[in-house]
Amino acid sequence: MKILQIISSGGLYGAEQVVLNLARHFAPMGHEGRIALFENLHAPNVHLAEAAAALHLPVQLVPCQGRFDRAAVARLRSMVESYDPDVVHMHGYKADIYGYAAVRRLPTAKVSTCHGWGHNTFALRAYGMMDRWALRRFDLVVAVSAEIAGTLRRAGVPPDKIRVIDNGIEVTDFEAGAPTLRRELALDSKSVLVGGIGRLSPEKGFAVLLAAARIVVKQHPEVKFVVVGDGPEREKLQDLTRQYGLERKLFWAGRRDDMAGVYASLDIQVQPSLKEGLPMTILEGLAARRPIVATRVGAVESAINDGDIGLLVNTGRADEIARAVTRLIQDPSLRIRLGQAGRARVEANFSARAMTEKYLEAYLDALGGKPREPANHGVK
Repeated sequence: MKILQIISSGGLYGAEQVVLNLARHFAPMGHEGRIALFENLHAPNVHLAEAAAALHLPVQLVPCQGRFDRAAVARLRSMVESYDPDVVHMHGYKADIYGYAAVRRLPTAKVSTCHGWGHNTFALRAYGMMDRWALRRFDLVVAVSAEIAGTLRRAGVPPDKIRVIDNGIEVTDFEAGAPTLRRELALDSKSVLVGGIGRLSPEKGFAVLLAAARIVVKQHPEVKFVVVGDGPEREKLQDLTRQYGLERKLFWAGRRDDMAGVYASLDIQVQPSLKEGLPMTILEGLAARRPIVATRVGAVESAINDGDIGLLVNTGRADEIARAVTRLIQDPSLRIRLGQAGRARVEANFSARAMTEKYLEAYLDALGGKPREPANHGVK
């Protein structure tokens, strides 16, 4: 099969990692893939293109002027007609809307992955309505959790067109990272560093993490916190840091390209999400043997058994996060045990290869059980 993945990226986050991990495995499994990435005028965010190029994966930028750019639709249509893929696989609402407009009359199978909806503004809610309209017309829609699958059904996507596929990661990428972030922060090996990683947007719950940090440092003033990532909430969260008096206790690391080193630097990882599917940061942290405190959202409980793989708390509860973090601070042996168990869970259930195999099965379903007869290429 030939697969074209389309995405509009805000950085190197969960959806982008899924795109990269799929693309890395297509060729070794006998298939061909390309990535189309929107180069948005207001925020180009071409980090995914740079990461793909570093992995020698074919990627093409699609200039987009904003609003609804008909020229971008035409560029996508031309790209699809030239490449003639069996499957066009969209990721996210913008890719869904533009991609469907570009390929709706073409014979290629139309597949989307819904990584979750975070509609916190009028514009995003409007895009969400358009996205749901488009998704009802796709050949197949993948949800990254059962919760998102339920949301898709309620949005009118036919149940027989929905598949649930867990995210997967390249486990070996997080096997032996050097603690680069810890060195930059000049922390010695005895200092406990607690980190939150992800896009700084409301649904990720970082305001709750800051409230929890304020509780923890009152009891353990020697503990340090770090937030890794960037996004629209950064300024607001930094203001909150000052209000809480955490300026000397919490560091802002921004977007990083050395994620193996980031995970290796943490003693404890916190995922405070309010809405989520299955965060790639959880899988990556487990692969790096980090003990994790996470909220019970989306498919998190499919990866973490409370007390065996990590510690689970309820959403929005800074006090519960603080208690769980404090428990791990006080019990280094528990941190080691959870880290080892987490690594074993990811290796067994959440590898990138296993995810790719499931997607390839889904593509065949979307194609009616076999690759279509190509217009101008030989099927691999």
